[in-house]
Amino acid sequence: LNLYRDVYSGELILYGTAHEQTIISASNYAWTLKALHRYDEVKTLMHKTLPVARRVLGESDITTLRLRWNYASSLYLDSGATLDDLR
Repeated sequence: LNLYRDVYSGELILYGTAHEQTIISASNYAWTLKALHRYDEVKTLMHKTLPVARRVLGESDITTLRLRWNYASSLYLDSGATLDDLR
């Protein structure tokens, strides 16, 4: 987890939020958080990253789709998820 977080943080500093590599790192970090059942952190990260990925990469880009899949599966697995999380 620390490795993925550090890579993501480093790329935020190097490239900023609107760079493909930063978005890919966010996806990897979110996948790791989901595997550790840290769904609230996944939601927070996805709320920041998904709009940027849609704008920068487009709706049908594979990375954008992976982010959406990761977010959707996190909501599905999180017993505390609400309808507000879908907005």
